[in-house]
Amino acid sequence: MASELMPGQKRFTVGAVAADIVLLVWFVFSLFPILWMFLLALKTPAEQTTTYFKFSPTFENFGTVLSQKGTDLTSVDFKSALLTSLINCGGAVLVSLAIGIPAAYAAGRWKYKGSNDLMFNMLSFRFAPELMVIVPLFVIYNQIGLFDTKLGMVWVLQLVTMPLVVWILRSYFEDLPEDLEQAALLDGYTRKRAFVMVALPLVRPGIAAAALLSFIFAWNNYVFPLILADSNAGTVTVAVTKFLGGGGQAYYNLTAAAAVIAALPPLILALTIQRYLVRGLSFGAVKS
Repeated sequence: MASELMPGQKRFTVGAVAADIVLLVWFVFSLFPILWMFLLALKTPAEQTTTYFKFSPTFENFGTVLSQKGTDLTSVDFKSALLTSLINCGGAVLVSLAIGIPAAYAAGRWKYKGSNDLMFNMLSFRFAPELMVIVPLFVIYNQIGLFDTKLGMVWVLQLVTMPLVVWILRSYFEDLPEDLEQAALLDGYTRKRAFVMVALPLVRPGIAAAALLSFIFAWNNYVFPLILADSNAGTVTVAVTKFLGGGGQAYYNLTAAAAVIAALPPLILALTIQRYLVRGLSFGAVKS
């Protein structure tokens, strides 16, 4: 007589083992480019085109990338671009949160004919390719003096982050029971105070999740800073690519080192707000 399985114990089957192997292969395949980028960032110029895993690692590439000199053939102020990216993306997220949170609250609480269509139209701005609007934006920015300015980059990047913030937070406010705010209103709170004191603290995990996703979208944007900025407001996404063609020579090891450094701010931010992020991404998944 076959022994019964204990609670929580799984029976190994050919299908389950095959599925695990497929997932493991996919996992390794997905992470291999990231691993190779880290390895390439540690290689010397003589070893950067080799495919061997055995080499003499060096951290000089990171120091070279962060130096204002860059290389003898390529002068890239990557440290300045990194700081500029933090200012541009942080400013865009702050503007989006300041405007998007009240907009999401209003969209989640007051329904009217065509409100869902309005929200979808706002989100559709994320669907359209940025190349559709880059030419008129380039002309307008040159005429009003916003070309290659941090203010101009903050303003254009919030076009990327604002729809995301409103769309995400709208669902959070919709999941909040209105009875909580109604009770606050009966206690003498104004609508504004009920929003700030009651509704807003309950959606802090959602705000953290929306802010992080918006920051990542703004940080990874390439088209807007490539066309609308130069040396004063250029971002890391553009600065990384400059190591590929200095003086007719491609510095793959420096490009990889710059990419590793550029990936750190979003990663650090995600780890910092990890507790709120997990709650925010799962908020509303289980409803009573």
